[in-house]
Order: sequence, then structure tokens, then C-alpha cells
Amino acid sequence: MSPLLRTSSLTLLLIALSTCSSVDKYNPFSEEKAPEAYKPANATEYLCEGNKRFFVRTLAKENAVWLIYPDREVRLEAASEGGSRYTNGVAVLEIGAEEASLSDGPNINYSACKAVGTTR
Repeated sequence: MSPLLRTSSLTLLLIALSTCSSVDKYNPFSEEKAPEAYKPANATEYLCEGNKRFFVRTLAKENAVWLIYPDREVRLEAASEGGSRYTNGVAVLEIGAEEASLSDGPNINYSACKAVGTTR
């Protein structure tokens, strides 16, 4: 094999490898970091059975809460004045002294949720 053909073949191979996106995840010099867990400010995090979690931001003056999922936020109104049950007609959040529960449509039914802490 001639030196010119060998150099050309090696160059083409290197170009082909550099265009592969999967090569980046093996790059030890990459600047990318693992994504941090989503934690909205001024919200209480709840951890439920099955390692499911959600966040709640209380709106005390409006007697309502923001239910915060990783991909959206939903406002829930108090079902009764000063109560611990919030709803928007679909989602229902009940916050007790030690546990909370959440149901939102047929796919979300979180139980035995405990407040982990408030984020800043």
C-alpha cells in the first residue's frame, strides 16, 4: 500500500469517526456534565412511594398552590377555605400533617408522599 493511499485512508477514517455523535460520550475531555435534578425555587419537594416526586409552591394569599411537575405547572385551588385539599377538577392534592397524596388523571396516582424540604 502506498504512503499516499495509507494517509488518505487514515484521514477518511478519522473524519468519519469525528462525525459520529456517540464518540462524544467517550471523550474524557468533554465539558458536558450530567443534568442536575429539576428543583424549582420556593417550593416544597414531596417524595412518594416508587421514588416518584413532585413539588408544591403555596400561594397563601390566594388560598391555592402550584403543583410543579418536571414538564409543567398546574394551579390548584383550595377545595374549602383553609383546607388541605386542592383541586382543579382533574388533579387532586391532599396535604396532611405527615403525608400527602396526589391523583391527576388515570396515569398519576402518588401516595404516601412525605415532604422532603423547601428549595431556595
